[in-house]
Amino acid sequence: MTGFFARTAARAGATIGLALFPSRCRVCQSWLEIPGERVVCGACLTQLIPERSPACPCCGTFFDGAGESHYCGSCLESPPLISRHRSYGRYAGVLKSIILLYKFQRYSVLAGILADRAYAAFRKDEDLWLGAQALVPVPLHPKRERERGFNQSALLARELARKCGLATVEKALIRTRSAPPQSTLEAADRAGNVRGVFEVRRPERIRGGVIVLVDDVCTTGATLKECAAALLGAGAGEVRAVTLARA
Repeated sequence: MTGFFARTAARAGATIGLALFPSRCRVCQSWLEIPGERVVCGACLTQLIPERSPACPCCGTFFDGAGESHYCGSCLESPPLISRHRSYGRYAGVLKSIILLYKFQRYSVLAGILADRAYAAFRKDEDLWLGAQALVPVPLHPKRERERGFNQSALLARELARKCGLATVEKALIRTRSAPPQSTLEAADRAGNVRGVFEVRRPERIRGGVIVLVDDVCTTGATLKECAAALLGAGAGEVRAVTLARA
């Protein structure tokens, strides 16, 4: 009977696995044949390569063409609230496809894969990590988080924190009202959409510290800027940021 129940449990587990995870890669539609592959095949994952273009060492904006990294005009003219911002790549190609699967198709298993890539790209960046005390995910409004089932930035922050040996501070920075998703708005409307929507409820958890914000995609930077303003206003010593992609 023990063998029968073991076989039954194995078949049930396989059935559940097929229901939760597709048998084809959700990016290229090839069969997932290698043990351990989930949602995205290994061939597509090899296309996740960090952006090597020169970039502003402050805001992290990528520059087109060859050359050395240098401060952009905006940062030279007016230093931003976020002292260091690093993005893994441009919001295009396979990286964009995987982020969309992770964020909107509820494949939370991809959080570990994306965090692995980001950590490998940034782990030696002393300007980003030196003195950092905690990672803070960009919060979702509770209503949006219930609809999605998870906060994609929080999962990324937890995975990165585990690799970096840092703490993750959640629920200290909160979103006080629900606003339309930034992705549905024109660039000119995004700053106003998030203005004043973030608040620090437990300032003792971030006061005086070097905080690293974590989010999935940076487009205009309006969301990160508002988060940084709230954190600095509540006493954070410095705010930096890590994002997977820059649109």
